[in-house]
Amino acid sequence: MKKLFVPLCLSALALALSACGKTPATEEKTPVVKVSTEVIVPQALSINNELSGRVVAPRVAQVSARVAGVVLKRAFEEGSEVKQGDVLFIIDPAPLQADLDSAQAALRKSEALALQAKLQDQRYSALVDSNAVSRQDYDNARAQSLQAQAEVAANKAAVQRAKLNLGYATVTAPISGRIGRALVTEGALVGQGEVTPLARIQQLDPIQVDLMQSTRDLDNLRDSFRAGDLQQVGKNQARVTLIRDNGSLYPIPGKLLFTDVSVDPSTGQIILRSEFANPDRDLLPGSFVRVRLEQAVNKQGISVPQRAILRDSAGVAQVLLVDAESKVKQQPVQLGGVINDRWIVNEGLKAGDRIVIEGLQHARPGEQVQIDDPTPPLAHSTDR
Repeated sequence: MKKLFVPLCLSALALALSACGKTPATEEKTPVVKVSTEVIVPQALSINNELSGRVVAPRVAQVSARVAGVVLKRAFEEGSEVKQGDVLFIIDPAPLQADLDSAQAALRKSEALALQAKLQDQRYSALVDSNAVSRQDYDNARAQSLQAQAEVAANKAAVQRAKLNLGYATVTAPISGRIGRALVTEGALVGQGEVTPLARIQQLDPIQVDLMQSTRDLDNLRDSFRAGDLQQVGKNQARVTLIRDNGSLYPIPGKLLFTDVSVDPSTGQIILRSEFANPDRDLLPGSFVRVRLEQAVNKQGISVPQRAILRDSAGVAQVLLVDAESKVKQQPVQLGGVINDRWIVNEGLKAGDRIVIEGLQHARPGEQVQIDDPTPPLAHSTDR
């Protein structure tokens, strides 16, 4: 039995040693990562600043009572649109009508006295030359005639004032716009010794937005203009886009009206006023909004798709470059603003660089990649 066991063990050992010496016919190789790329091509890019601001009405009218009296009627619907000249309130006109009647009566009386004084002056004028009346009596008659004429003029002015006050009893809208709530009700005594606000009208279309920008940013822009790095946007050509609270863009573009000439000493900021059409009354005065303002143009600007940007643990923006040997390397970049879905790159890239835009999750620095259907370099539109 022992003689049979030993040869079997030796045969098994030989087979095991021969198996260890063999290598597999084929070995698995790591597949090359496929990526999509984009070649950097400088192009004209708009330099935008996103500023915060407040919506303001360009015209605001505080409707007040101009005469004293009791409010008889409110003739408008609160929160409605009114036009210039629309009747808003009716103040009791009876006392004002009485004042007008009294002024007219005083005018007629003064006109009668003026006529009497004039006739007497004319008679004395004919008699003074023949010494039928004294010079003193003539001078008195002449003075009384002039005084009566002045009294007539004063009473005419009083009648005109009474007519104006009677007209003020009908309170009309001084401007067109949206009127708010009524500040008084029927039966209220208004204008008694002080100005009584009745309502408030605000023009909503067009509407304005006051923006705040730091003087430091403006100084940097001016320095770039002088150095030739940026080109100033032409007059009335700056694009202004409003961003609402929910992040959506207001569909109607605006325009920049002017930049204030003074700086707020408490904040170090300057006011820029923009204007937007507001046909649907979506923008209301007092609302806080953000506005994207085009302030310059970079003729040789560089932009990359937002999806091409990676960030390290410190938050530094980076892109993946593909060199001539199809190897990947990381490249830190300094980002500017956003145009559509593309970041503006201020530093870190140059014309001709090839960046990875798809497949970033599989590409590793130092490894070789395969460019999958590379697209030719095309100029990307910067229109919003």
